[in-house]
Amino acid sequence: MLEKFLPRQHFDSYEDFKANYRVNILDNFNFAYDVVDDWAETRPEKTALVWCNDHGEERIFSFGQLKQLSNQAANFFKCYGIRKGDPVLLLLKRRWHYWVCMLGLHKLGAIAIPATIQLTKKDIVYRNNTASVKMIVSIDEPDIVCNIEAALPVKAGSTSMRNSETLPLFGSDLRETNPPAAKTLC
Repeated sequence: MLEKFLPRQHFDSYEDFKANYRVNILDNFNFAYDVVDDWAETRPEKTALVWCNDHGEERIFSFGQLKQLSNQAANFFKCYGIRKGDPVLLLLKRRWHYWVCMLGLHKLGAIAIPATIQLTKKDIVYRNNTASVKMIVSIDEPDIVCNIEAALPVKAGSTSMRNSETLPLFGSDLRETNPPAAKTLC
């Protein structure tokens, strides 16, 4: 894999390194396709991500699994109208879902905006107005959802979509649906 990006990896001296170090950057480089999916094609069982938390839970993902999950995430985002250049705010703590969403968004050419879960209503409104966020993906924790919902404009007859109830991104029933009307923040 390194040879693809680094034609020369061994150097005789620092001067040799300074004079001859080169990185081949592919036209339209896409980390999800050019690195993750490439590994998935050559060594699908190779460990790509080890995720663990403070409670001792652990998940190990191979490159083949990350390719499959990121393809599902990309299809999910696409069916909800996310396209190349669209900013998507990610409020996912330190969960493995963050990496899958990031790769899925990269595959579409969308712009992932990682964000802390400590954002308040004011912070969410500011980020949306500054970046014209097209979607917010968050974990389903009351404080976070409350701040997101508080940032949504109040309109007669409008409803909030909570991801655990409405958007089964990582559920087994991922399917094409008609995307809801886009929501904008105040």
